[in-house]
Amino acid sequence: MFEYEDVACRSGLLPHLSPLDINGFLDWFVSVSNLHKVYFLWRPLLKDPREDMVLEAAASAGADYLVTFNISDFDRASSVGIRVITPPQLLTLFSSTLP
Repeated sequence: MFEYEDVACRSGLLPHLSPLDINGFLDWFVSVSNLHKVYFLWRPLLKDPREDMVLEAAASAGADYLVTFNISDFDRASSVGIRVITPPQLLTLFSSTLP
């Protein structure tokens, strides 16, 4: 969650949203999320230790996909069974499953 907050609050990244809007979205996101304890560590697996925490949380939650624009940061995610896709790829995936 802290990674999401760090990125979303970067100056100029979301100029159309106020800090209040961003915090409101993050509060909502937490309210619909599930807490998963991580019982294993693969660190260091990725280049950035913060990305390792994201990957470990995704694996602990049983995620099939990790959605990010930084695909290269998660180049070894497939070694733990997680496919990394971009947000546009996720939308394409969703639209292909709709009737």
